[in-house]
Amino acid sequence: MRKKILTLLFATMAFSVSAQQKPTTDRPNVIFIYADDLGYGDLGSYGATKIKTPHLDRLAASGIRFTNGRSTSATCTPSRYALITGEYPWRRQGTAILPGDAALIIPTDKTTLPKVFKNAGYKTAIVGKWHLGLGTAVAKNWNADVKPGPNEVGFDYSFIFPATADRVPTVFMENHSVVGLDKNDPIEVDYAKKIGNEPTGLENPELLKMKSSPNHGHNNTIVNGIGRIGFMTGGKVTRWVDEEVSTTFLYKAQQFIEENHPQPFFLFFSLTEPHVPRMPATPFKGKSGLGLRGDAILQLDWTVGEIMKQLKYLGLEENTMIIFSSDNGPVLDDGYEDEAIAKLNGHLPAGILRGGKYSMFEAGTRVPFIVSWPGKIKPQVSDALVSQLDFVASFTKILQQIIPKGDARDSEDLSDAFLGHSAKGRAVFVVQGAGLAIIKDGWKYIPANKGIAINKLVNIETGNAAEPQLYNLKTDLAEKNNLAKQFPKKVKELADLLTAEKDK
Repeated sequence: MRKKILTLLFATMAFSVSAQQKPTTDRPNVIFIYADDLGYGDLGSYGATKIKTPHLDRLAASGIRFTNGRSTSATCTPSRYALITGEYPWRRQGTAILPGDAALIIPTDKTTLPKVFKNAGYKTAIVGKWHLGLGTAVAKNWNADVKPGPNEVGFDYSFIFPATADRVPTVFMENHSVVGLDKNDPIEVDYAKKIGNEPTGLENPELLKMKSSPNHGHNNTIVNGIGRIGFMTGGKVTRWVDEEVSTTFLYKAQQFIEENHPQPFFLFFSLTEPHVPRMPATPFKGKSGLGLRGDAILQLDWTVGEIMKQLKYLGLEENTMIIFSSDNGPVLDDGYEDEAIAKLNGHLPAGILRGGKYSMFEAGTRVPFIVSWPGKIKPQVSDALVSQLDFVASFTKILQQIIPKGDARDSEDLSDAFLGHSAKGRAVFVVQGAGLAIIKDGWKYIPANKGIAINKLVNIETGNAAEPQLYNLKTDLAEKNNLAKQFPKKVKELADLLTAEKDK
C-alpha cells in the first residue's frame, strides 16, 4: 500500500492530461474545496501576516471574498450535514461529531447538493474526508462493500476516508470498498472496547512519534506512530501514511477532473488540513515557522494552487467555479502535543473574532468563504451573510432544478449573492456551537445557559453564560460589549425568533 501511495504522490507532480477541449455547456464546472478547522484569520486575504497563503489569496482576489460567510456549526459533522442536505443539523438527532464506525446520517431519499448537480447532468464526486457515517448500522463488515454511503446520496464517484484522521479506521475507501484490502488480514473496528493485540497510546506511549494531550481520547490504537480515537485491528497493508494522505486526495481529485472535464462536473474536495493529527508531507515541514499547524496550512494552500494550475492547463479556468470555505473555526490544542500554541509566533487563527471551534461566538462559524468564477464573477468583497446551508437552494436555482416540498427546508436561494449580483444575504441565521444562538440584521443573541463557559480541553470560550448576551456585530465584531441590558426589547424579539425557528 505504501508503495502505491508513493506512486500517487509522485504522480501529482506530473499528471497526464488529455488534449484540451472546449466545454460543451455554458454551465460552470463547480469545485467546492472544504478545509477542516481553518480559522477566519488563517489566510493572508483575511488579514494573516505571519503566514503566507499566496494561492488562496489569488483565488480570493479573482472572485468574491465574503467577510460574513458561515458554516452552520462550530464542529465538523453537523456543518457537513447542513452543506449536503440544506437542513440545520440541530433539527435531526445523531448529527453531532460521529465516531468512525457510525451509520450514514444523510437520508438517501431526499434532495442533496450532489443530487442537484447530478439531476442537472453533471458528473459528481467527493474526494477527501467524509465523516457522515457509512452503512445502515454501527456494526459493519469492513471487508466487504460498505453501503449506503456517498454514492447513495448523489456522488457518482467517491474516494474518502470514513471519518477524521484521528479516528479509526485509518483506510481509504473507493466507492464502497476499502482500498488495498487483504482478505487474509480482515479489518475490525470497535469504539467501545479494545480488540486484538494492537499497541495503544495508553499502554505503549514509548511507540508514539506524536504524544497525545491528556483526556482527549487519542490514546487508543497506534497507527503510524500516532494514537487514534477508537480501536482497530487488521488491515495492515490498507492503512494510509499520514504524510501521504493529502497528496493522495489531490491525485484522485485531479484524476476526476481530467477524466470528466469534457462534460460539466461537480467535485466536493474535502481536505483534512489543518485538523489533527497535523503531519504534513516532508516538503512543508518546518517551512511556516508556526509549527505543524502552520505547515499544514501551507500544504493546504499549495493543494489549492495545484487544482488551479490544472484548470488553467486544461482550459477550464474561466468555466469553473471554485468555492473555498471551512467546516468550522480554528482550534490549536485539539488532542496532540504538536506545539501549535508554543510556535504561534503572534499569528491569530481567528483574527479579531472571539471563540473558536466548539463555540457560539463568531470564530466558531464565521469562516473563510471565497467564490471564484473568472468567466462570470467580478472581483469584489461582500459583507452579505451567506451560509454553506444555502448551496442546495442556490444551485437549484442556478441549474434550473426543483426541490421537492419538505426537502432542504432551511436552505435559501442566495444565488445572486454567490454570483456577485447582490450584496443582500440572509436576514436570519441560527448558529450552532455549545448551544444555539441567532443572528438577525447584524444583531446576535445568545440565550442564558448554565453550561461551561470555557471548554478546558481546548481552552476556548463556548459562549455559555448565566445571563443572556446581545451583540451588535456591525459595530462590535469581536463581541466585547454585551448590550442585553440596554436593549431588552431586542433580546425578547430575538429570543422569540429563535424559539420560532426551533419550532418550524
